[in-house]
Amino acid sequence: MTVMERDTELALVDRLRDGDAAAFDAVYEAYRARVFSFLARLARSREVAEDLAEDTWLRLVETAPRLRPDTRLGPWLFTVARNLYYSYCRSRAISDAAADALISLWPGGSPRPSPFEETAARELGGRVERALARLPANHREALLLVGVEGLTPAEAAGVCGLTPEAFRQRLSRARAALDNELARVPCGPVPPKLREEGDRGRTAGGPVPPKLREEDICRTAGGPVPPKLREEGDLGRTAAKAEAEVPS
Repeated sequence: MTVMERDTELALVDRLRDGDAAAFDAVYEAYRARVFSFLARLARSREVAEDLAEDTWLRLVETAPRLRPDTRLGPWLFTVARNLYYSYCRSRAISDAAADALISLWPGGSPRPSPFEETAARELGGRVERALARLPANHREALLLVGVEGLTPAEAAGVCGLTPEAFRQRLSRARAALDNELARVPCGPVPPKLREEGDRGRTAGGPVPPKLREEDICRTAGGPVPPKLREEGDLGRTAAKAEAEVPS
């Protein structure tokens, strides 16, 4: 995730207000992937996300001369993207519960993971994606804005048009809901190659290597969750405890 220095951001806003095309290119390069990823997970459709992302950038071009000098570009872009998504849903009378297409966009792990790490990461990432997709859009956006995009709760509250306190409550409920969904998402089977290696260990009379145990690949909801969806601690906390730990 690209983090833009505030001085750089303010300078880009000034240049955008003056119609500097190079400034637009710089902002596009810094936020293109983040805006698309946010929309893709919110809409659960690559095609819809691509269309809405394009509209988001067109809005920036159209609105640039009227930007406030102190505009924070990240929250501004996510606000526009979010509003476009809900306008899209209203215009087509799309029920959020009917959107069942799921795309896999979870961030990868280490540059050179082992076969076990690749398998475990795919399984865990897939479980989180499926659990996230089951949540209502208002819960998904709260988790995505704070946990993935790195906005502060106050900034995310502004994106969602809520007071900070109302957003903290929504974020707390979203975390609890994700934890519940993780408990319901079925785990996939252990890949044959990993089973074979484990079987060889049993045949030889030795213990099954810890990394090949099924429970390490297919954990319960109390197991690890990708850190970008955490604030502090795990998502298995109760809603009341999570709310108390959300920073103001």
